[in-house]
Amino acid sequence: MAARWLRRCARILGTRRPEASGRRPAFPPPEMGAMRPILRRINTAFSPSSQITIGFPFGVWNRRCLSIQTSADSPGGRVMDVPLAQTGEGIAECELLKWLVEEGDHVEEFQPLCEVQSDKATIEITSRFKGKVQEVLYGPGEIVKVGEILLKILVDETPSPLTYGDGGSEGFSDSQLHESKPEQSVGGVLATPSVRHVAKQYGININDISGSGKDGRVLKEDILNFAVSKGICQELPLISSTGGEKSGEFEEIKRLYMASTDGGIYNDKTIPLRGFQRSMVKSMTMAAKVPHFYYSEEINCDALVELKATFQEENSEKDVKHTFMPFLIKSLSMALNKYPLMNSSFNEEANEFILKGCHNVGVAMATPHGLVVPNIKKVQSLSIMEITKELARLQQMALGNKLNTEDITGGTITLSNIGSIGGNFGSPILNLPEVAIIAIGRIQKLPRFSNDGSIYPACITNVTIGADHRTVDGATVARFCNEWKLLIEKPELLILHMK
Repeated sequence: MAARWLRRCARILGTRRPEASGRRPAFPPPEMGAMRPILRRINTAFSPSSQITIGFPFGVWNRRCLSIQTSADSPGGRVMDVPLAQTGEGIAECELLKWLVEEGDHVEEFQPLCEVQSDKATIEITSRFKGKVQEVLYGPGEIVKVGEILLKILVDETPSPLTYGDGGSEGFSDSQLHESKPEQSVGGVLATPSVRHVAKQYGININDISGSGKDGRVLKEDILNFAVSKGICQELPLISSTGGEKSGEFEEIKRLYMASTDGGIYNDKTIPLRGFQRSMVKSMTMAAKVPHFYYSEEINCDALVELKATFQEENSEKDVKHTFMPFLIKSLSMALNKYPLMNSSFNEEANEFILKGCHNVGVAMATPHGLVVPNIKKVQSLSIMEITKELARLQQMALGNKLNTEDITGGTITLSNIGSIGGNFGSPILNLPEVAIIAIGRIQKLPRFSNDGSIYPACITNVTIGADHRTVDGATVARFCNEWKLLIEKPELLILHMK
């Protein structure tokens, strides 16, 4: 039946002849209006995964030739666009971190193509097709909106087209067959998007440069050498022999700033926000509208220091390094069992708060890529050793900018260990929609007085709890802090509550 509809389409187009004056007929032809109902029926005759394309180049139209290609499982022989898909709820755009392929590379299905970073995590984009990378449209560091095309892939297999001509007959000679071919790029030079980005930074027309790479490909070194020869810059920027073009974002910022101060020229530099910095701007702007209040307390950590030393002495796993943080996280979870309101979130639209069943404790981490707060899931069901290993994993992933969405979403309360840098006090800002965040100062040995007036040394830390005053009040925070303090100063009490 589909074949009969196709023949009707061919007959409709076959009735049109070039005008007597020799002028090219209108494109597209008016007869297309008569074909629309037929084409709709054709589309319904094929499976949803099939695609029908109709090509009307002028040369083909003058031969009154209609080319229809149907692709089933894989759209072979065509250039396929690979857009940036939705990477998470509320994500409208991502930063392209790096390409894992180049133009001309052959890729397999599910092969990683590039890495992008949203406000929440770093995501690897994979290929849905098998073929050759024809063109990449963005360079590292650029912002790509969801739905925009990242690259074009020329898929491998090309199905044979069904071709119909004119003349009232249903058969055609070989000379009348026509196949729609993918559009090929013409002119220009070979260069990766990152290299083109460097040329754009220096205001250089990349077509003026002779490439030293394979097949005349323009390399980053070619751009820099050209810039030096034209007096655009004084000397070549340092390029790591192992890092190449993949130097860190902050190293690039430093290089640009140092270049601007050479020769006594001091210019302002505009640095766009990227990755976690963009997320921090959004979250802190929202948190600034929430009424905060703070509660501070001093905690004696003598017993905790001894406990950590014992853990380290008895440590049989060389890859595990014991710190104070896992114990603080576990004791915090114990205190939350008595004061669940501290482990809640506030829903402003519904004017209600939600008591969270899981203790997903977030830990603020300063990384070369910005501030990030991954969280340890279900702390109430983990041992101190399990918390230690999970914390180490999250730290390693954060340093490598490899945290996924699961790692950094779903937190219920946050710890910020400012003491690891050297601070004693802090006024932390809420990590919404959580209702509490705790800043922990460094542990230092200080003189203290006993009940009889004698002086003794003690390992002291200061904690500051920031809370959402819409949900919790000062008395609740004080009682919660006293319970947590008791468990830290007398860790043997944990044994009574552990399951």
